[in-house]
Amino acid sequence: MKIEKYSTVLHIKYMGGLIVVLLAFACSNKIDHNKKVFHYNADTGIPTLDPAFAKNQSIIWPVHQIFNTIVETDSNLDIVPSLAKNWDVSPDRLVYTFHLRTDVLFHDNDAFPNKKGRKMTAKDVAYSFHRIIDQSTASSGAWIFNNRVAPDGFHVIDDSTFQLKLIRPFNPILGLLSMQYCSIVPKEVVEKYGKDFRSHPCGTGPFQFKSWEEGQDLILLKNENYFEKDSSGTRLPYLDAVKISFFDNKATEFLLFRQGELDFTNDIDASFKDEVLNKKGELKKDWQDKIILSKHPYLNTEYLGVLIDTSNELVKHSPLRFKKIRQAINYGFDRRKMMMYLRNSIGIPAESGFVPAGLPSFDSSAVKGYHYDPVKSRQLLNEAGYPEGNGLPEIKLLTIDIYADLGSFIAKELEEVGIKVKIEVVQKNLLIEETAKSQALFFRGSWIADYPDAENYLSVFYSKNPAPPNYTRYDNPAFDKLYELSLVENNDSLRKKLYQQMDQMVINDAPVVPLWYDEVIHLVNPAISGFEPNGLNLLELRRVKKAKR
Repeated sequence: MKIEKYSTVLHIKYMGGLIVVLLAFACSNKIDHNKKVFHYNADTGIPTLDPAFAKNQSIIWPVHQIFNTIVETDSNLDIVPSLAKNWDVSPDRLVYTFHLRTDVLFHDNDAFPNKKGRKMTAKDVAYSFHRIIDQSTASSGAWIFNNRVAPDGFHVIDDSTFQLKLIRPFNPILGLLSMQYCSIVPKEVVEKYGKDFRSHPCGTGPFQFKSWEEGQDLILLKNENYFEKDSSGTRLPYLDAVKISFFDNKATEFLLFRQGELDFTNDIDASFKDEVLNKKGELKKDWQDKIILSKHPYLNTEYLGVLIDTSNELVKHSPLRFKKIRQAINYGFDRRKMMMYLRNSIGIPAESGFVPAGLPSFDSSAVKGYHYDPVKSRQLLNEAGYPEGNGLPEIKLLTIDIYADLGSFIAKELEEVGIKVKIEVVQKNLLIEETAKSQALFFRGSWIADYPDAENYLSVFYSKNPAPPNYTRYDNPAFDKLYELSLVENNDSLRKKLYQQMDQMVINDAPVVPLWYDEVIHLVNPAISGFEPNGLNLLELRRVKKAKR
């Protein structure tokens, strides 16, 4: 690998109406241009490469390249084999027996004899899972197994057989095991580096760690011993390397993408969306044939939450304690208009339930949500004792700065039906704190799936769950009963119907105001092929190809 002494990058700042262009010089690793390298930018940085701390997208993406889990999700969000070839489930749904592949090697590492990667076994699975729940690890993923897995729940039957025992049936467990927290790591390497495993990762994934200059770039190289092959028998991955840069300026990132230095950008910064997309969410004419626009349902529901715990002193004096007021808010603004003019049609107006598009149980004909109906909104206000909004106190909506325009749009439309809403912009950390402590009556929120199962969304309303995830303190015994039934229901079709019944209950009671179901939006370099999106917005590079420029 050659070292390029300087690389020049444009940083663009807006100061008093003037555009100031600054040149920044930085050392950078340079990879041979004859190699097929996928290059993307992580504008928020990457704090760690240890999967035990893979709590957000910036960490999950590189971790997914370096490590594997025993099961994973495919592009349709179905659970499929990975390090496990297959598995059996006991009749009582408490014991899962995984039959592991026997042809998987860890990446080469100094911690192994002869510095060569050794074979992955069931002991590695047990070690990796124990490590997550070990308090000394302090993993942010410990919740995956807490109160779900039996005290002696991780069993090594033999080198290729691992057994997981649950306290009680929990059908979404396979989805949890597909999370990056559950990546399989080798004990020798973890113990050799200790806390520095964060910057010396070793897994079984399609790419292996090469170098990391924090603040500059991270380089992963093709794992020549990777176990997966395509349908023609060619060993994956096709790419030679992955290079991740760390420019924290979105203008810089967009400029580099336009120049072909980056192979894709995730999402479009608000300052560029009108330049690239029309109001229908399509590429403008100037961009057609120059870049590829990819849109796909993303398991994220954007919503407004309402605290409805009537034992809370704040709720006792709020008009939001009345269901009809909450329903009037849901009917009182035009989600479709909001999406077109403020989001350039990125996302789907949330006119069904809380469970987003992209999950199997989503069905807008089975779960009827709210649409824009100002007449219905005024009627509900009248029935609640506030005709035309007379006597209705002003309602305060807490939001963070980047969603202030959406809050203002909703407030303006609600004012026309008689509901006065005041937008209060607060810091993100304060909003998180106040919702967790049940100190926010009306707040903007989003729920991104941890795993691809509607249960993850419905758990937000289970009364026995604290805040988080039950920020609204919703408490409905009928809902709780269906939720508990769904956890032990083996029949997928029946469980789907239970999910839909619960979703409809929540919508009818209106502890939330669903705004939109999000979409993954990628701008992709035309030289890239095989770059398939998925509902979790997981960066999948195993089958990506890159044409030479």
